[in-house]
Amino acid sequence: MSFLSPADRIATDASAASSGLISLVGAGPGAADLLTLRAVNCLRAADIVFYDRLVDPEALAFAPAHVPRVFVGKVVGAHSWPQARIDAAIVAAALQGQRVVRLKSGDPSIFGRAAEEIAAARRHGIAVEVIPGITAACAAAASLCTPLTVRGETNHLVLATATACTGDVPENIAQLVQAGASLVFYMAMAQLATLSAQLLQAGLGENHPVQVACNVSKPSQMQVSTTVARLQADCARSNITNPAVIMISVGAGLNAPMAQQGALTEVN
Repeated sequence: MSFLSPADRIATDASAASSGLISLVGAGPGAADLLTLRAVNCLRAADIVFYDRLVDPEALAFAPAHVPRVFVGKVVGAHSWPQARIDAAIVAAALQGQRVVRLKSGDPSIFGRAAEEIAAARRHGIAVEVIPGITAACAAAASLCTPLTVRGETNHLVLATATACTGDVPENIAQLVQAGASLVFYMAMAQLATLSAQLLQAGLGENHPVQVACNVSKPSQMQVSTTVARLQADCARSNITNPAVIMISVGAGLNAPMAQQGALTEVN
C-alpha cells in the first residue's frame, strides 16, 4: 500500500470537492499529542468524522466544531456497527462529495480493518488514502523504554493477534517463537490461559519474562512484569484489561532470569 505523494495529494484535493475522499487516519495509541501533523491537518479539513471506541476525545477536538462526529466503535458482544455498516456509511458520505475521515486507534494498517474500507472505496471509484499512526506496540516499547529490537539479540519483530476470526488463539503461535524474535500480541486478554499454554509448548520456559501494558500513553496506563506461567494470574490480580499488548523477547534466550512476578506500575 502506498501513501499519496505531494503531487497526488494536490490532484486528490482538486477532485475531492466533486467526488469525495476517504482518509483512513491513525489516531495512535491514545494520547492526542501522538497524532502526526498530517493526521491533525486531515482532521481540520474534514467534513465528517467516523471514529472508533478507543479514540481519545482530545483527538476529535482537532476537527472543526461544526463537523459531525459519528461513533462507529465496536464493543465486545454489542456490534451495533458491524464492518459492512461502517463501509456503507463512509462510502455514502464520500459519494456526497464529503471529505470523510475514518479515525482509527493505533495504525489503520495494523489490525485496523483497513483492507475492507479501502476495498469499499475502490468499488465505488472513491479516492482513498491512509495516514499512518503510532501502533500500540511502538507506544508501549517507548513508554517502557524497552526497544523492540536489540542489536545482536533480536533481529525480527512479530506483531500478532492472539484472537483469530473464529475467536480462538491462532494455531501458528509455535511458529512465531523463534530465537531472535520480539513478539507483541494484540487482542490477547481473553486468551491468556491458552496463549500461555501454547508458548510453553513452543519451548518458552515457565519463568520466561513477559511485559504487559494497557491503556498505553494514557494517564491510566499500567504495566505488569510477569512470566509465561503467571501471565493470566498476574493480569487478573492487577486488573489489567483491554486495550493491552503483551510483549515477549525471545532474543534474550530461553533461560532468561525470571521477571518480578506481578510487579505493577501505574503511570500518572
